[in-house]
Amino acid sequence: MTYSQANLNKPIIITVDGPSGAGKGTLAYRLAEHFGFELLDSGALYRIVGLMAHQAGLLDDAPDELALSDLTQSLDLSFLPNSKTRAIDIYIDKKPLLDDIRNETVGGYASIVAAFPKVRSALLDLQRNIADQKPGLVADGRDMGTVIFPDAHAKIYLSASAQARAKRRVIQLTQAGKEANFDDILADIIARDERDENRSVAPSRPADDALFIDSSSKSADLVFEEVLQFINQKLSH
Repeated sequence: MTYSQANLNKPIIITVDGPSGAGKGTLAYRLAEHFGFELLDSGALYRIVGLMAHQAGLLDDAPDELALSDLTQSLDLSFLPNSKTRAIDIYIDKKPLLDDIRNETVGGYASIVAAFPKVRSALLDLQRNIADQKPGLVADGRDMGTVIFPDAHAKIYLSASAQARAKRRVIQLTQAGKEANFDDILADIIARDERDENRSVAPSRPADDALFIDSSSKSADLVFEEVLQFINQKLSH
């Protein structure tokens, strides 16, 4: 479904913010598919920068903010939807990213580099340029509605308890045939939340005009229906 833009002068932007494991990725993909919009996974951007920084040895000691910024600006990134896997394929320099950026270790790298203002600045223009692609954009991240797209047409903040998110991650890893320790994953989630919510630059928080949903005990289908109703109301005004 593609939403009519007859009365709009710019692409429609929908932001989906919240902590890791709350279901943002699933929701954002479904919304992009439903409306026929482009999809921006900003969390993947920071995970890629974190992974590249780790591989370059920039996180071994005290990270050098300027070096991290230079690395970020040098990346040529693109995101292409994969209808078979119902996920987004990431390309660096036109080549597919084969590393697993969704694991907990890389998530930690992402949280580290995201705390640096120069890294965030380097990625800001890239994210806003993606929004120029019509008919619209669904942006998934931590500060999409508060910093990157403060004038978005509809903003959602999807949260869940740390315990619920840890359980989901354990199930996900187990189904993938990987080992998963609940206590370790829970500790990592709590530590990451602490960094993301208390960093000096663009801390993770709901925008004042965002729809807040706690998905701890809600199915993905129920969350999608609540959000869809909210968005349709916003776009009809």
